[in-house]
Amino acid sequence: MLEGLMQHDHPLTLQLVLERMRGMNGDAEVVTLTDDGTTRATYAEVGERVDRLCRGLRELGVGDGDRVATFAWNSQHHLEAYLAAPCMGAVLHTLNIRLFPEQLVYVVNHAQDKVILVDASLVDALAQHVDQFETVEHYVVMGDGDLSKLPDAISYEELLARQEPGFDYPEIDERAAAGLCFTSGTTGHPKGVLYSHRSNILHTMGQCMTDGFGISRSDRILPVVPLV
Repeated sequence: MLEGLMQHDHPLTLQLVLERMRGMNGDAEVVTLTDDGTTRATYAEVGERVDRLCRGLRELGVGDGDRVATFAWNSQHHLEAYLAAPCMGAVLHTLNIRLFPEQLVYVVNHAQDKVILVDASLVDALAQHVDQFETVEHYVVMGDGDLSKLPDAISYEELLARQEPGFDYPEIDERAAAGLCFTSGTTGHPKGVLYSHRSNILHTMGQCMTDGFGISRSDRILPVVPLV
């Protein structure tokens, strides 16, 4: 077979999104509304923090295919986790903060989450269930919260601050799992759905097309639906 030389195959992974984000759009900003006002960071700054988070998760023992859960509101921190876990070869498991307690315990155990990143304002809601979590080894608190309420807890900013810049990203198959989300469980327990890197990229490309939302780099997007 004579292969074409234009547009050679390249794995469709979220690493492409990360590199384009900080390379071509590094000056664009992520703006987070908080109780104290707004916080701002450029995509380039977010990318550098994603590198540090990858290093931090490695330090906590996260390896290929391990599930990293988030129990959080929409924020810059959540976006960083959204990129870091899949790009390092792990699987991001977004926990729905509206789940009933028994459902939350079920999905954490069923997914075999290894680390949970939790917003400081949600620590109390999570802490009451930690004795029932079977596989969680570390809790990372995003924001100013009481670490003593969670076992083996560490501050998100402290975890990032002690990491060297940069990260050696592994080669990832585009069909590898990138994210895990559980259904609402209308019949029986919630059901886990695994999203591949490829599916995320193709979905994103579809949304950027004219017959989708037609999103371009000049647009500003306000996420209303939770990052789950």
